[in-house]
Amino acid sequence: MRITGLYAVTDTGCCDLKGRERVRAALAGGARMLQVRCKDARPSVDVVRALVALGHAHGAPVIVNDDVGLAREAGADGVHLGRDDTTLESARAALGPSAIIGVSCYADLGRARDAAARGADYLAFGSFYPSRTKPHAVRAEPSLLTAARVLGKPLVAIGGILPENGRTLIAAGASALAVIDGVFGQYDIEGAARAYQRLFEETL
Repeated sequence: MRITGLYAVTDTGCCDLKGRERVRAALAGGARMLQVRCKDARPSVDVVRALVALGHAHGAPVIVNDDVGLAREAGADGVHLGRDDTTLESARAALGPSAIIGVSCYADLGRARDAAARGADYLAFGSFYPSRTKPHAVRAEPSLLTAARVLGKPLVAIGGILPENGRTLIAAGASALAVIDGVFGQYDIEGAARAYQRLFEETL
């Protein structure tokens, strides 16, 4: 499955059944992939199943942040792993060969090289800009995306990305832009998503 375009990452307002309309708006605006990320509390299996169904209705894969067991139980398309999560190999064994497994590489090209060799489906870098979600995250430079192109994997940029600065990251090599507040923190979620997706149409 091609990983490209706007990669919408949920905020806590999307993590119950009432949040489905917010996700629907992001998908209607053109989000091509969805990550269910609920840092304050583990979402229920029913919520994740509902979001998976919604994503699939719009042709978008849906993955779960951190929680391999939840991804498997809810029938999600995969999982996103950070530094302190389970190993890529364990996630692959649990979810199967067709699962999408992404890995946070922060600003570390060596970590990305290792994850690519171990079978990651995409490599995520950031934070590229100041972020309200992770204000103390290590900053990455756009040149890191250019250097990582040789790894032959889709590259996902994250961290403080706005329509005004996302074009630079796409030009540097980002296959997808992962966005939380820039989509779900906006009054017009569908319009916000459309603004990000338009960057890909205009840049590529």
